[in-house]
Parts: sequence; C-alpha cells; structure tokens
Amino acid sequence: MTIKASKETQEQALKVAKGIQKKGQSKEQTKLIAQGIEKGISEYKKQQAKKSRERDKDRKQQVKQKQRTTEEQAGLDELSETKSTPYLPWLLLGLSWLGFVGYQLLGK
Repeated sequence: MTIKASKETQEQALKVAKGIQKKGQSKEQTKLIAQGIEKGISEYKKQQAKKSRERDKDRKQQVKQKQRTTEEQAGLDELSETKSTPYLPWLLLGLSWLGFVGYQLLGK
C-alpha cells in the first residue's frame, strides 16, 4: 500500500529532479528520480510532524505539571492558614473578657 503524496510535493520533487537532470537522461529516469525525491520529502514531512506532536505533548505535560505544583502550593498555603486561624478568635475573646473585667475592677 503506497500513500499518495500531495500535488505540491510531487511538483517540488519533479522540479528538483529536472534541476539535477544530466544530459542524455531519459524521461523515465528523471521520473524515477522524482519519485525518489518525492518519497524523501514525504518521509521528512512525516518525521517533522511526529517531532511536532512529541514537542506539543511534552509542552502539555510541562504545563500540567506546573499547574499541579501551583495547586499543591495553594493547598499547602490554605492548610497553613487554617491551622493558625482557630486561635485568633479565642485570643480576641480572651482579650475582650480581660478588658471587660479590668474595666469593671478599675471603674469602681
């Protein structure tokens, strides 16, 4: 099963083959050379597409990893805030009671 190359690829291959054509070379030979060049161009394009997919996949993984790290850091920040927060209301309540008792004792 052969994959048909695009018209653009075929035209590029034929142009290159004609550009390197030797004197006395038959049309069939030039056509075979053009087919070889066409195959090379197609393989190159496939390799570049594969590399592009791999780069995109790696980039997406890096973005996900960075996002996970950021979320974990935000979770740790929230956790540390909730640990210290319950003491604050009790501290304020105690200070207000001390202030009230002190005011009552000193006010008389």
